[in-house]
Amino acid sequence: MKRIFDIVASGLGLLVLSPLFLILAVWIKLDSKGPVFYRQVRVGRNNKDFRLFKFRSMRVGSDKKGLITIGGHDPRVTRSGYFIRKYKLDELPQLINVFIGDMSLVGPRPEVRKYVDMYTPEQMHVLDVRPGITDMASIRYRNENELLEQAEDPDRYYVEVIMQDKLRINLEYVAKHSFLFDLGLIFKTFWEIITK
Repeated sequence: MKRIFDIVASGLGLLVLSPLFLILAVWIKLDSKGPVFYRQVRVGRNNKDFRLFKFRSMRVGSDKKGLITIGGHDPRVTRSGYFIRKYKLDELPQLINVFIGDMSLVGPRPEVRKYVDMYTPEQMHVLDVRPGITDMASIRYRNENELLEQAEDPDRYYVEVIMQDKLRINLEYVAKHSFLFDLGLIFKTFWEIITK
């Protein structure tokens, strides 16, 4: 049932949002040099790599200067990037990942291999389900960039504090998730984006 819902919802979403996709694509191209989409290798279900689609919000090559975005004014972020990141519009192309089966609408956010390689055997169970566009941890850490900006060593703080708490939350999701819970989380995500 979850997979059928993912296919139908992501397909409809891609269709309905296609005019917005076009507008954002033109804005991104006019704003800075580089492709419209940024495709980053993430780790998905059963510990398999896949390429995650996002609208490009940073200058080309920015990922070579660090995987973590810090604060609200990271100089690597483009002008259009500030806006699309603030309203999570950069995440919309992940509907493609949902449609083709790499991801689900709801599930633990997929990490890069560097961080997954640090997981304990127990934490690896977050990979028992498809990763998602939204999850409880993403809502709780909506201000993650600001937290990292205040840290003396952002990467270390992410690994030792934020990532550990996210994994704890996501392991609870893996153990208890249900279709109705997923629906509630989708509405909660929209509410968080609209009101904050």
